[in-house]
Amino acid sequence: MLEQELKLHLPATVRQAVAKQLMQQSGPRRMRLRAMYFDTADRQLGRQRAALRLRQEGRRWVQTFKMAGDDGFSRLELNHPRPGPELDLGVYADTPAADVIAKLEGELIVRYETDVMRLTRQVRVRAGVVELACDTGVVRAGGLEVALHELELELVRGRPEALFVVAGRWQRSHGLVLDLRSKAERGDKLADAWLATEPDGPAKEEGEEDTEAAERRRQSAWRHYALPRRQAGIRSEPTDTAEQALRRITTECLEQIGRNGALITGNDGLPPSAEVLAEAVHQWRIGVRRLRSAWRLFRDLATLPPEPWRETIRHLFGALGAGRDMHVFEQNILPALLRAGMPPLSPAAEEAPAPAAEVLAGDDYRQWLLDMQAWAALPAGTPPVSPDDPGADPAAIPPPLAPTLARRLRKWHKKMVRQGRRFPRLNDSERHELRKLAKRVRYNLHFTESLWPSRRVKPYRKQLAVVQDLLGHINDDVTARDWLLERAETEPQAWFGVGWLAARLEPKHEMAAREFRKLAAMKPFWGKQR
Repeated sequence: MLEQELKLHLPATVRQAVAKQLMQQSGPRRMRLRAMYFDTADRQLGRQRAALRLRQEGRRWVQTFKMAGDDGFSRLELNHPRPGPELDLGVYADTPAADVIAKLEGELIVRYETDVMRLTRQVRVRAGVVELACDTGVVRAGGLEVALHELELELVRGRPEALFVVAGRWQRSHGLVLDLRSKAERGDKLADAWLATEPDGPAKEEGEEDTEAAERRRQSAWRHYALPRRQAGIRSEPTDTAEQALRRITTECLEQIGRNGALITGNDGLPPSAEVLAEAVHQWRIGVRRLRSAWRLFRDLATLPPEPWRETIRHLFGALGAGRDMHVFEQNILPALLRAGMPPLSPAAEEAPAPAAEVLAGDDYRQWLLDMQAWAALPAGTPPVSPDDPGADPAAIPPPLAPTLARRLRKWHKKMVRQGRRFPRLNDSERHELRKLAKRVRYNLHFTESLWPSRRVKPYRKQLAVVQDLLGHINDDVTARDWLLERAETEPQAWFGVGWLAARLEPKHEMAAREFRKLAAMKPFWGKQR
């Protein structure tokens, strides 16, 4: 069966109110759920985004296989009752899980467990019936354990729109936020983190590891668990329509945005360190940049999200950017200036930018994330006309995707290298726009590279990465220089930094022009389709 569900994180301030509202309405049920999740030692199931569990539900045992779908809220789910806590893989013969199970090599072991108290009830809306499950408990693996507080919404019958209608009501009433992670995903990351920090040398007996060493291992494992989510691969097909391709890209970008957002706001009750927070904000902003770049690529080719949504994320992106710029200055540029001899500056008098967690805890982000998930997941109008349909109107058949996108990428490439070759003669504003154009080309190349021969894409992508990294360093220096220029009005020692950065920028400008010339000389990757 196809399971369709959403999960909303419950901040500490609203947990009692949510449980109280569920209890006050008709039909609530309370049950304790304890589950063991199985996989091979090398994560053969986890690498396929699949999970296999045995769960005790009251007095009965249920064996469940799950595998992630394409849209971020749909999963294959196969349930089989069991007489006790023993796996039976034979139940998957002649099921969609058969191929995955048949390929498993090695012993299945318990990788992680969950222990949850669940309060459930069903609600009916015009589009269908949704089961609400308020889950409070823990996910544990090895010596690690994270708290779990979420409201899970599962479609019982009807259309998927029902999920988003009900989620929107609870989100607005209690300030909840969409969390894209499943219990299995969290447990898998915990198990990986614990195993990655296993001490070298012969195994010790249980209880033998000293307290200090155990605590050091836990802290190291937590750092491993809290790694920010980076971009993942996307495969576009020549047969895709623009609508299909854009929604697949959107789903991946939301995965990056939503997971880093959960890390920034501390959904697991683990406030990230300053270093992890800075990288999570950086990766959140990359997810947003990728999404906005895709909107530019597919403009006039596919239906874009409503303009107010695009404006909302633009403002949120800017709000998180100010904090990151300050972090780069304090961690990277200021130490270099002090080593070079600049007298220390007094603490900044201006108001500090709002913390990232505070920005993402606001109504604008919560609503945007849920709206965008619905936009990416729900069908968009009528299905595209197939060229194989003998009765199809030729005018209604969408043009092939690769040539259409190639024309747009070619146009951006020509503009980019034309401006890049004269980089030292550009002003700061023109250089900033060129940097954004280079990012747009690079992100959209990542979305579409499966359409072109890899032997042509790889050299171009490598050189473009060199260009983009250099432009990023230049932008950081310019941002710091401008900030110091403002400080110099009241603190003359800031002039040292202004001059030092100006001297450092000049050779970088010449270097950028040389790297752009290398990019211009490369053989275009779009000359031939795969």
